Amino acid sequence: MPGRFGFMSLKSRITEDMKTAMRAKDTARLGTVRLLLSAMKQKEVDERMVLSGTELTDADVLSIIEKMLKQRRESIAQYEKAARADLADVEKAEIAVLSAYLPQQMSDAEVTEAVLAAIKESGAAGPKDMGKVMGLLKSRLAGRTDMGKLSGLVKAKLVG
Repeated sequence: MPGRFGFMSLKSRITEDMKTAMRAKDTARLGTVRLLLSAMKQKEVDERMVLSGTELTDADVLSIIEKMLKQRRESIAQYEKAARADLADVEKAEIAVLSAYLPQQMSDAEVTEAVLAAIKESGAAGPKDMGKVMGLLKSRLAGRTDMGKLSGLVKAKLVG
C-alpha cells in the first residue's frame, strides 16, 4: 500500500516482510517480525486507533522498534552476566532484524541544519520555546538521530 510520495509505509513494509519470511520458511526472522507486528497491534488497541480508523504513523512504528531494541540490549546484558550466550545470540539476531527497519542516521551537519530550520519555522526566541522546537523535530527526525543529543543541541542554539 503506497503512502505519501509513492513509498510504502513502514507498517506495510513490515507486513510484506512477514509474508516473505513465511514463504522462505525463515523462522527466526518470522518470529521477530511477528513480535514487532504484535507490539504494533497492541499500541493500536491501547490507543483505540482501531475504533477511530486511524493507523500508526512511521514515527509511531519507529518508537516501537526503538523500545524493542532497548529491551533486547538489556536482555543481552543480563544473559551475558548469567553466562547464557545461547539466549544472548537469539536477542542479537532479533536486534539485527529490527535494526533493518531504522532509517539511516543523519550526520551532525544535517541535524544542525534541521534544528536551525525548526527554530526559524517556529519563531522560537529563547529557551522557553524549546518545547515548540522539539515538537517539530521529534516527528521529523524520529529514529534518525539521538533525541538526547538533539535536545542538547536545541537548548544550546536557543540559549546561545
